[in-house]
Amino acid sequence: MTTSIKAYMVGGGIGSLAAAAFMIRDAGIAGANITIFEASALSGGSLDGGGNPETGYTLRGGRMLTTDNYECTWDLFKSIPSLEHPGRSVFEETAAFNERNQSHSMARLVDRNRFKVNVKSMGFTMEDRLELLRLSEADEESLGTSAITDWLSPAFFDTKFWYMWATTFAFQPWHSAVEFKRYLHRFMLEFTRIETLAGVKRTVYNQYDSFVRPLQHWLLQQGVQIVHNCTVTDIVLDEAAGQTTVTALRMLRDDSAQQIEVAPDDVVIFQNGSMTDASSFGSMESAPVQLSKRESHGWDLWEKLAAGRPQFGNPAAFNSSIPESWWASFTVTLKDSAFFDKMEQFSGNRAGTGGLVTFKDSNWLMSVVLAHQPHFAGQPEGVQVFWGYGLHPDRIGNFVAKPMADCNGAEILRELCGHLNFDLEVMATANCIPCRMPYITSMFMPRAKSDRPLPVPPNSRNLAFVSQFVEVADDVVFTVEYSVRAAQMAVYQLLKVGREVPPVQAHDKSLKVKFDALIKAFQ
Repeated sequence: MTTSIKAYMVGGGIGSLAAAAFMIRDAGIAGANITIFEASALSGGSLDGGGNPETGYTLRGGRMLTTDNYECTWDLFKSIPSLEHPGRSVFEETAAFNERNQSHSMARLVDRNRFKVNVKSMGFTMEDRLELLRLSEADEESLGTSAITDWLSPAFFDTKFWYMWATTFAFQPWHSAVEFKRYLHRFMLEFTRIETLAGVKRTVYNQYDSFVRPLQHWLLQQGVQIVHNCTVTDIVLDEAAGQTTVTALRMLRDDSAQQIEVAPDDVVIFQNGSMTDASSFGSMESAPVQLSKRESHGWDLWEKLAAGRPQFGNPAAFNSSIPESWWASFTVTLKDSAFFDKMEQFSGNRAGTGGLVTFKDSNWLMSVVLAHQPHFAGQPEGVQVFWGYGLHPDRIGNFVAKPMADCNGAEILRELCGHLNFDLEVMATANCIPCRMPYITSMFMPRAKSDRPLPVPPNSRNLAFVSQFVEVADDVVFTVEYSVRAAQMAVYQLLKVGREVPPVQAHDKSLKVKFDALIKAFQ
């Protein structure tokens, strides 16, 4: 065991938690030598789940999972014990849950007349197919900083495929063509079943309870120290002789300035940027307040480190245009089954088997999903929770004459019931908590390759970057896998672990997958 090396994690998201686990499991670092500093009161970063049945549960969102991809995530969670099933790993627990609750959406798209749209055909013209092929075969150097709209005609964005793909992954037409292309390749297997979401897997509860809590519990058992309410304000660097070495961390803890000295052979993992930075919650009576990085200071440290150091990336490529990177979500807590009963009858899906229901003609491009219940650990009998979001929160609603961003929870429920033609009485016990997220798809913004640092930047001796804003070839952001893969790469490289990072499964190289995708495109 490499007991002399100390490791410091700046940020307590899934990337840092995963990095700590890989250090213990694969690099022989003693858990007691690992410290995680987190500015908030909870670990998990964007994998959150909060609230209670009395004041209402809250979820900013959840990342899509598959078992056909996510090689590093499952490599990690095969080692983490379940909190509820002794003798089982989190992976085994999740796999068994999905065997019992298989996805097959029967109401993926709903039109303005409340009819379920026939989604067996993608709705492509020959021009759409040729443009999509051209984009998917272009190399990333050719795509550069272009947007999806630079490659696809306006009619493409009214196809059934776009409505399903965009709402499944939260793409906007103005987002990065490179990221869109990476998704087409990484999830080519999902292209053939995008209308049923049959490839989508789910955790037993929300991802905080199912991933973060057992991982944190295991880390604490290994002696890892997790320090909450502690903001790292500076990473002090020695840049002599062309090599970058962290020498100290400066932080504010309980309003007290502190400094920790870092030895040259110690390791620092920095989570640069956050998709959920500056998020704000509303209530049944009030809309979420409008915040930005000016109020949160969540991007300050990355901006400070990157100034004059191009190898550390360019945060301005991601955080400079909130109108292009934001949307709003909402979490609804119910004390009776009236809404779930009607929704299950309408969709044909039992809760937990249907996935997103998207109202394609909604001005907000609103979607909702009914998860398997309970969705929170400890959720009482008789309480039900569902989640929804709108990709266009700046637009006036169809049934509420104001933008989604300006709506309180009661108004969002009114808009939802309007699209479903449900009587508002089904929401009699509902508590809807809206959430505004100004940077939620900031990692999809058009960017150059150099705008994202490598997990271990060139000439870095002991500093690594782990987040949705690092450069990992062939993988896709806005996934748990991206953070976990970056963490595994960083740990293995810095600590010279003699084990291979699980490679990205090249489903897009399979002749069968390619042929099936081609057949699907021509339906």
